[in-house]
Amino acid sequence: MYAMPGTTRRIQESHMKSIRYRLLIAAMAVLLGSAIARSQTADAPPPQPMHGHHAGMEGHGMGFFAKQLNLTDEQKTQMKTIMESAHTTMKPLRQQSHQIDQQLHQYAMSTGKYDETSVQGLANQKAQIDAQLTVAQTKIHNQLFQLLTPDQQTKAKEMVANHEARMQKHMQQGPAAAPEQ
Repeated sequence: MYAMPGTTRRIQESHMKSIRYRLLIAAMAVLLGSAIARSQTADAPPPQPMHGHHAGMEGHGMGFFAKQLNLTDEQKTQMKTIMESAHTTMKPLRQQSHQIDQQLHQYAMSTGKYDETSVQGLANQKAQIDAQLTVAQTKIHNQLFQLLTPDQQTKAKEMVANHEARMQKHMQQGPAAAPEQ
């Protein structure tokens, strides 16, 4: 296998760590927001199943963060408001991103002539939307984090650091061997 030069490898590892950290924070914010929303609307019907990489974390995950951070009712209410506002802001961006994905999929599965110019244009549009989503998500995460007390912030950072250490250990173990047939 090709070995990357040291500088390139460090840059790539730093980039991967940044991505994993953002995903963890995003998952934590989604879980925290979901638990808060659920705790505020006990009479509401059960939520629709989640899809994507957050699936399966909804139920116990958010309650875990709320419990571990010992959130007050006021914090939960404030976080619920932030998450509801975020949903309103981000939903159209996610829909646009999904529509572009569908268009790109059509190009990928087309038996006609490949139109690289159109694909590049769609990719550029998607990159702009992804940048807007990243900015919005980071703002939301910061707003949620600012609602925490200094002790809660320290605890949240510890939780993220522990998760990052587990992820790093998992990444170093490499993929499991394929079963022999």
